Amino acid sequence: MSNPVPVTILTGFLGSGKTTLLNYILTQKHGHRIAVIENEFGEINIDSDLIVSADEEIFELTNGCVCCVGSARADLLRILQDLMKRREKFDHILVETSGLADPTPVAATFFVDAEVAKQVNLDAIVTLVDAKHIGGHLDDPSLQGHDNQAVDQIVIADRIILNKVDLVEEGEVQQVEGRVRKLNATAPILRSSHSQVRLDQILGIGAFSLATTMAAAPGFLDDHDHQHDPSLESVSLVFEKPFHRENLETYLRQTLKDRGEDIFRLKGILAIAGEPNRVVLQAVHRIMELRRADSWGAEKRESRLVFIGRQLDKARLESGLRGCLA
Repeated sequence: MSNPVPVTILTGFLGSGKTTLLNYILTQKHGHRIAVIENEFGEINIDSDLIVSADEEIFELTNGCVCCVGSARADLLRILQDLMKRREKFDHILVETSGLADPTPVAATFFVDAEVAKQVNLDAIVTLVDAKHIGGHLDDPSLQGHDNQAVDQIVIADRIILNKVDLVEEGEVQQVEGRVRKLNATAPILRSSHSQVRLDQILGIGAFSLATTMAAAPGFLDDHDHQHDPSLESVSLVFEKPFHRENLETYLRQTLKDRGEDIFRLKGILAIAGEPNRVVLQAVHRIMELRRADSWGAEKRESRLVFIGRQLDKARLESGLRGCLA
């Protein structure tokens, strides 16, 4: 009990596969008892409902993006302090950041509180990279003069998972690897489909070095004046009536076909007419999946959707979706 608890930060841009990796970790036999802290960008919480395991300790950061100085980072410290009071229940902590988070101030949080710093040890920052879409985010012309979170997440990584390699040709995978290597010369790059990797390569690896990080970034422990891409916004929608599945799927696919460049991420928990189980919606740009999940149980049967992107017309999206209700 005297040994510090290792902490793994899972980061990566919107839709890179963080929650998929988290679910993979939680369903594998690795011998760890894991506490999960998750944070998302949007007015309503969906990510916690996308986590498949109910056996783990799961904590939500609800006061904003965890990388921003202020209430969200104070929340993270409070949760860590609470976790330390019952540390006999777990031996590893996973922090899943928002897809828009800069992991640098998140990592610094584990060193700014003396009591927490004694009891936890930052094991590694693991960054997922979407092999199909990362090029457009790295070259985003809208970010001139602003921080590019996709770049920040790669630069500070101790391990990089190049995910969704099944969606692109080998030549493109090699090209992406080359771009990633120019941003981060030392972190091992692991290739992955559906966020599946050997867990002994990302958990309990002791990869984070404060001395190395401070040498490369002397201001690592300082408060960072961090601002998200001002052009990105989220639209959150809730519907109490169930959807007609075929109409909904047709509308969403057409919307993503027309506006896929501006819709970075779409996720949802859906109630479908005639379907007793929840249906999970996942989309990244123009790639979309609807998947049957677990039963509603005692949970209220309603649909919750979050769009993240640029130039989102909430009234138009709401009207279009309302037309798909059964």
